[in-house]
Amino acid sequence: MKMENSSKLSHEQFARLERLAALPDEAIDTSDIPEVRDWTGAKRGLFYTGPGDKVAIGVDSEVVAWFRSHSPAGEEYEKRINHVLSEHITEETRKAS
Repeated sequence: MKMENSSKLSHEQFARLERLAALPDEAIDTSDIPEVRDWTGAKRGLFYTGPGDKVAIGVDSEVVAWFRSHSPAGEEYEKRINHVLSEHITEETRKAS
């Protein structure tokens, strides 16, 4: 799904953002935001997709469940699905030659 840019800001919205950006940190009320002190459960790079184009496809839940249960420990099932599809393309290309 392609993300669209929002429409342009109105003059009033832009002026408000400018005023907020000019505030010193001490003037910003963050009392309603809890401070995270324990990062032991944090996962580095969780949302990083790495190089290459990624696409979302609809895969049946039974297929995903099978790959999850048949992937070696520590191997991400998504990589396994990608590997199987790549092997299929290689085989089909070989047959077509």
